[in-house]
Amino acid sequence: QVQVVEYGGGLMQAGGSLRLSCAASGDTFSTYAMGWFRQAHGKEREFVAAINWSGTTTYYADSVKGRFTISRDNAKNTVWLQMNSLKPEDTAVYYCAARPYSGTSYYTADEYDYWGQGTQVTVSS
Repeated sequence: QVQVVEYGGGLMQAGGSLRLSCAASGDTFSTYAMGWFRQAHGKEREFVAAINWSGTTTYYADSVKGRFTISRDNAKNTVWLQMNSLKPEDTAVYYCAARPYSGTSYYTADEYDYWGQGTQVTVSS
């Protein structure tokens, strides 16, 4: 059983920064691609960022490119999402997800098997 837990959500003014953390269980964490997705109230879930198993390749949605950074430390079974220059449009529940297999797209939520409970990020104008 793979367990994924997000930390670090909160309330921030526009222009501020937050750092989300994601802790995952399992001794095969280093083989998982990891992703961050978000869902605003009344909206569909959308891709935010992803990182491959080794941390050598990252992927970002156009809406966050240049502002958000995803990173990982496999020795700690941890993934982070550093969010800078926050905008009200970033307000959403953020989910960390694990893809423990060789998929076809880092952008597709259905390819991720394990999900955290979500952490709320609220950005005020």
